Amino acid sequence: MWIPSKLTRPARLHNAILRPRLLDRLNQAPFYRLVLFRSPAGYGKTTMAAQWLNDHPHTGWLNIDESDNDTFRFANYFLQSINKATNGACLKTQAMAERRQFACLSTLFSELFGEIAEYNAQTYLVLDDYHVINNEDIHDGMRFFLKHMPDCLTLVVTSRTQPPLSTANLRVRDLLIEVDNEHLAFDQEETQRFFQKRVSEEIELTVLNSLREQVEGWPSALQLIALHAQQKPNHLAESAESMASFNRGHLWDYLAEEVFDQLDRDTQQFLLQCSVLDIFNAQLVTDLTGRNDALAMLESLNRFGLFLNTLESNDNWYRFHNLFAEFLRHQRYSQIPQQQSELHTQAAYAWLKQKSPQQALIHALKSENQDLIVEVLTDYGWNMYHHGELKLLEDSIASLTTDKLFSSPRLALLRAWLAQSQHRYNDVGDLINETKAQLSKHSIELDDALQGEFNALLAQVAINQSKPEDALLLSEQALGQLPSTTYRSRIVATSVVGEVHHCLGNLSRALPMMQQTEKMARQYHVYHQALWALLQQSEILVAQGYIQSAYELLDQAFKLVKEQHLQQVPLHEFLLRLRAQILWCWNRLEEAEECAHKSLEVLAPFDETKSLHAYSMLARIAITRGELDKGARYLDLCNSLVERSEYHIDWRANADFANILYWQAKDDNQSLADWLKQAERPEGGCNHFQQLQWRNIARTHLTLGEYDQAHEILLSLQEDAGKYNLVTDKNRNLVVQAVLSKRQGERDTALLYLKKALQLTNSTGMIGNFLCEANTICDLLKELVDTRQLSELELHRAQQLLREMTSKERNRSVHFDESFVDKLLTLPDVPELVRTSPLTQREWQVLGLIYTGYSNEQIASELDVASTTIKTHIRNLYQKLNIANRQQAIETAERLLGLMGV
Repeated sequence: MWIPSKLTRPARLHNAILRPRLLDRLNQAPFYRLVLFRSPAGYGKTTMAAQWLNDHPHTGWLNIDESDNDTFRFANYFLQSINKATNGACLKTQAMAERRQFACLSTLFSELFGEIAEYNAQTYLVLDDYHVINNEDIHDGMRFFLKHMPDCLTLVVTSRTQPPLSTANLRVRDLLIEVDNEHLAFDQEETQRFFQKRVSEEIELTVLNSLREQVEGWPSALQLIALHAQQKPNHLAESAESMASFNRGHLWDYLAEEVFDQLDRDTQQFLLQCSVLDIFNAQLVTDLTGRNDALAMLESLNRFGLFLNTLESNDNWYRFHNLFAEFLRHQRYSQIPQQQSELHTQAAYAWLKQKSPQQALIHALKSENQDLIVEVLTDYGWNMYHHGELKLLEDSIASLTTDKLFSSPRLALLRAWLAQSQHRYNDVGDLINETKAQLSKHSIELDDALQGEFNALLAQVAINQSKPEDALLLSEQALGQLPSTTYRSRIVATSVVGEVHHCLGNLSRALPMMQQTEKMARQYHVYHQALWALLQQSEILVAQGYIQSAYELLDQAFKLVKEQHLQQVPLHEFLLRLRAQILWCWNRLEEAEECAHKSLEVLAPFDETKSLHAYSMLARIAITRGELDKGARYLDLCNSLVERSEYHIDWRANADFANILYWQAKDDNQSLADWLKQAERPEGGCNHFQQLQWRNIARTHLTLGEYDQAHEILLSLQEDAGKYNLVTDKNRNLVVQAVLSKRQGERDTALLYLKKALQLTNSTGMIGNFLCEANTICDLLKELVDTRQLSELELHRAQQLLREMTSKERNRSVHFDESFVDKLLTLPDVPELVRTSPLTQREWQVLGLIYTGYSNEQIASELDVASTTIKTHIRNLYQKLNIANRQQAIETAERLLGLMGV
């Protein structure tokens, strides 16, 4: 039975004030894919959205609650809202949803887009309170919806949190309007109109301004004060003098006098006890307070409107209004300070009964009860570690005294693992030495099993510090010391053995070790380590040239992340990074870019230094597209991070590759020469990151005309690639060898290298590295095709590459970036009209795509904006350049390119 009210937009807007400054901002919404109202509770997100869309005839509205985390339920309500907005444009798709005839939301939405293909009316679809959605299937579906929905649709989302809807990607592409709490907070003029509408007495403007500043424009706080001013009409006017210097103390006094002091002592005590909890249900409150009537008390508070909000769920969860919760905390500290520790202790045990050790540990910290902290860490710390609760664990361990910390060797071991997980490898050895000294001081001896656990950790640190021989010795020692029941450390040690063989180039031994690691980790539910093993297997398969198999293995990793809720674990970024690298190699740039932006979202709560890979991939993608200005901005971020932090050579080599591509595109030989002077030279080329770094060096020598050095390096690389079966690196090296041979005038040799590279590409599918050398090898590819020197499969691959290389977009749109325009405008012969009426950057992009031969629809698709927006840009640039049609635009672009010698 569907609930009609869930599809009804708020209708009681008679008491809301008009907010023109926000409405003006929202007038541009038809040109954007997503309008996001994001703020904490009480900022009027829903009211603002309803007011904006009140008179729009084609608006669908879905009021989301917890039950909508069911994919079937969400899909049906969402489609009903679309049908309501479009006058029944997708009834067939809705019927499919009602009969559960869909495997996932993306397949259902594909049917939807087909059904509404002819629908053109501008339509808004509102998802109200999206923050309650935690079903990753729904998030995946909505990301698909946003990516592929027709231009006539605009999605409107209200949420208290940042929704996982690829907002970073949309923001970069200028397809997102964000309205946050800073926008929603009342300004001076809105505050004045707000009180005029609610309070009959005139209030001095200085009083209102002071009040607004004190509550930072929070509409709920202003509403609360206005509400009580209505109940006591003279109160606000009489209190004008004190409110002019309003502060939190005055607000607490106000709430105490008007609300709290009116309650009986028993209810006051109950509220103060409950205020230690951010959210609560009857069972949690019963365990906290010891009261058997907790549910009746909560229902009573809710019924009488004492600032208690109900969270819709099966278990009747509640929370206090934010302002009232802050007030209650203030009261608790002032009235019952002696109960603070005991209340938090009871809250911790109550949360443990709810099977929520994270919340329990938070309260244990607040209780300052060291024994309780040790108890929670001992019983649940490792499980929390494997679920990514690193910051909370570190804070908890840091709060312990030395005696408490070293009362258990496993607590000290957890502390060291936390340092390792934060890439503080150099600290781990010191922490372990300190642990051994403290344990000796406490007369605690490490048995073989515990020593094995410490050795497993030291092995992991050694491999991270690029000390594979030490890592192998320590991991083998650990495996000899650890009993079969100590599965976590055995899994780590086995994983390290696999990593060592990977780093040393023994791929045929590394792969089965990682497969064994994955099997053990799944068996014992250590999913964090299972994910790591999957990612290592994928890297090994990439190195061996089995890129399609590696890609499919990553699908298994994504499934594991989804099933075990590992979306915010840092390893999720590693997964997205590997997927982006493969997609770049296959020249699927849009998908690679999406993965890189998703990885930044995963890393948002963590140290910015971990974002180096994501930024370097985004730089590489931008440079590949010819967007050099954007690439430069990403490289600035990369280089800043490298200057401030220490990175493994794998990370630095990837960032250096992007830099080298940029310098080559800009003909910046000086930067290349400077880099070459300080570039790290690895010992050998037995793995993919050593190969990449040496290839960077060879590529730089080649660009600088130092052919002998480049030749020597590439010969050595190919020898190692053959010795260690690094098929993909052999493929990449052959492309660079072809470029080198052509530059040296050895065309036949270059053709031979290129032919071999194409043969290897049959298994790798890799074309990204070919495209990096398009200007040099394009004619070689044409010769191979024209002279029929290739097999059918290789011929198909070569023709695919030629289509990419000879694409007008790759060769022309690059000329209309910001750097090109800046140089153009400095030329003495540039037409005065261009100089005095400069185009915007977007208009230059449009001009470049017109010159390329794109239609309006193709330009809209390329820039991911509405076709109406493109028409506006074209009209503007025609006016500025005093031209009348497309042919004149092409001729103008040709003249401008000619001035630059292009």
